Amino acid sequence: RHTDRHAKQTNRHRQSDIQAQTEKNRDRQTVRQTNVYTQTSRQTDRQAGTDRQAQTERQAKTENQTYRQTCTNRQTDRQTGRQARTDGQTDRQTDRQTDRKTDTQTERKKERKK
Repeated sequence: RHTDRHAKQTNRHRQSDIQAQTEKNRDRQTVRQTNVYTQTSRQTDRQAGTDRQAQTERQAKTENQTYRQTCTNRQTDRQTGRQARTDGQTDRQTDRQTDRKTDTQTERKKERKK
């Protein structure tokens, strides 16, 4: 009988040990699971950071292109202005030349009349 009781107690102890071990394993699993979640979160954050950076760089490139376009437009405007001035000068020169020709012709006519 005593041996029976002792065997039962030993079994109970073994059962408790197994239970404790199972719980420890479960805890370890939970910790592992948590670590995986944390890593996933970190990875997601990193991805988001990379995406944000890429978007910022794209934005910067677009702004740069816009700026370059503006500069080109300004140059075109300046050139158009210069062209207009040149055209104006050409017109004035043509007018002067016409006036000179008219004056010369008038003078010739006067001389002929004399």
